[in-house]
Amino acid sequence: MTLSQNTVRLFLFSFLLLFLELALIRWLGSNVFFLSFFSNFILLGSFFGIGMGFLQAPSSRLYQMAPILLTALILFVAIFPVSISYAGKSGINSLLVIGIYKKSGLPIWVTLPFIFLMVAAIMASIAHSMSILFRQFRPLIAYRLDILGSLAGIVSFSILSYFHAAPVFWGTVVCIIFILLFCSEWKWKSLYTVLQVGSLALFFITLAYESAIPNHLWSPYYKIALYPTVDRTNGNYTDVYVNGVPHQRIESLARRKATEPFYFFPYQYKSAPENVLIIGAGNGGDVAIALAHGAKHIDAVEIDPVLYQLGRHLNVDRPYSDPKVNVVLNDGRAFLQQTRQRYDLIIFALTDSITLVSGQSSLRLESYIYTKEAVAAAKQHLKTDGIFSMYGYYSYDHSLWLTDRYANTIKEVFGTAPCVDTFGKGNAFSLALIASADNQLHCPAFWSQKADGYIAPATDDHPFLYLQHNKIPPLYQATIALIFLMSLLIIQRSTHALSAVRENFDLLLMGMAFLLLETKSIISFALLFGNTWFVNALVFFGILLFIYLAIEFTARFPRVATKYVYGLLLLSLFISWQVPAEALLTLSFLPRFLTAILITFSPVFLANIVFASRFQHAMNSSAAFGVNMIGAMIGGLLEYISMITGHQFLLILIGGFYMGAFLVNKSRAASPVDLTST
Repeated sequence: MTLSQNTVRLFLFSFLLLFLELALIRWLGSNVFFLSFFSNFILLGSFFGIGMGFLQAPSSRLYQMAPILLTALILFVAIFPVSISYAGKSGINSLLVIGIYKKSGLPIWVTLPFIFLMVAAIMASIAHSMSILFRQFRPLIAYRLDILGSLAGIVSFSILSYFHAAPVFWGTVVCIIFILLFCSEWKWKSLYTVLQVGSLALFFITLAYESAIPNHLWSPYYKIALYPTVDRTNGNYTDVYVNGVPHQRIESLARRKATEPFYFFPYQYKSAPENVLIIGAGNGGDVAIALAHGAKHIDAVEIDPVLYQLGRHLNVDRPYSDPKVNVVLNDGRAFLQQTRQRYDLIIFALTDSITLVSGQSSLRLESYIYTKEAVAAAKQHLKTDGIFSMYGYYSYDHSLWLTDRYANTIKEVFGTAPCVDTFGKGNAFSLALIASADNQLHCPAFWSQKADGYIAPATDDHPFLYLQHNKIPPLYQATIALIFLMSLLIIQRSTHALSAVRENFDLLLMGMAFLLLETKSIISFALLFGNTWFVNALVFFGILLFIYLAIEFTARFPRVATKYVYGLLLLSLFISWQVPAEALLTLSFLPRFLTAILITFSPVFLANIVFASRFQHAMNSSAAFGVNMIGAMIGGLLEYISMITGHQFLLILIGGFYMGAFLVNKSRAASPVDLTST
């Protein structure tokens, strides 16, 4: 095979690994409810699998198993999806905070380990073939091709997301790349060839069948399912499920007033608001209520374009057709930072997404909506006599302390306890909290502390709304320990992997640090510019672009003194520590954007100069790359420490790991060379 052919193949392998990783994050998350709460689970399995694939001996033929394993995983999840429905009570209250529900599917202790091991095995089988190609290039050239393929992968998947593409389109891309990479090795009389081709066909058919289900739609965030219901008493309605979880109900204004009166609570204090802001407008139910109460202008902010379109076409009150309504498809916190409007009434509607925006961090779509800083931003946009309202639906298991968290947040921002209204129904508990800019509310019931002890507000640095205390919940602890032990057991059974880790321990530390740095970058940009899929895609692209620039810099200046680069790296991390992302929120868009790029991507650029400088001298590039990927998986596990410390603390871990890598590399360089082994 010629060098040019190998170049194309290495590029395609890199493309396939990243594209498939993103597709698995989206598809598995849409069908397995548990993955909504283990944010980077698929990412951890991918990194571990890629690392182990690169650490296998060249004689292994793992690649033959890739299509078979992929199809086995897809079929397992298709047969045993994990979803939630309104019926009864489940035993997973430590995860779910909505009201009446019942879980389907296999137990969490069966589903999650199986998915982790299968994702790791799929990625290992693909990465092994890639590692063989890696050895045929100089390390820096191979790394450059890897990043270029990854850039193409993120761009391609982002384009499909923009057009709301269903899984059949993701599957088509994956099948085409598999065929391009492996068809030259197929022998039609071979059992493996028959299994590979048959598996790809079954994989495609499974995704095509799911994509063709009439009541299923795909947005950049969710799989959306519609379930119309006939109700002769109060009127028909349609339940909207996202990723297998009940999320919204499309119903008439009259039906909502009869069955869910808490939605109308704010208008007891602002009967005819002139200018209204609704964050989490969804299918338009809150918009219809505001219009019915005489609102003259409404800014309706909704992050998901498909949910907005459903409201536009299915809501019988047609609120989005009213000229008084201005629809904004954006993140709610980002809108608060960008608008100059002042409002008579601001409503934080049911923005609880029950999902995660990406597989890279523990952020939820609503993470930065309910923080103390977000409520303070809302207050700044209220008129002198303006009203602020927030409400939600929760299980009784969470209602007391969650009410106290939200109420404490409002009290600390507005200086007075909010009015409170509750509405119980079965195991569900609805809540509405009201506060005013002038603190002149007269309401029948003010909030008072219910839970034992003070429940602190969520903050921009610690936006974990559903953690009652700053600690890693037991279920997370058990899952992290299980992943670590399974990974350690697999590594210990590979003597080649153990020796590679010992020889490249500095690269292991760099992998740990860089995954945390990547996570911190995504978190910062989500706060500064909105927690949308598009912002996340731009950050991923930006990180890969700066990695590529670091590779080109190292190629042109191969003798750069890395000790100075390490010094600049630690300095850039210190600056990030001193200037947290929330400090930039007061800047206008362009200065904020330029400053964010400088502060966020400078450490990325410098960290990859350090890595590329070390990697270009690796004796075994595939082993070095594999160890770095194992380090990235460990870094992903350590990201959960932020549940205790907050996100800013991750910078200390990052700096510590890079300092450790510098010391290990310095010690390694100072060690005498054993001439007998050369």
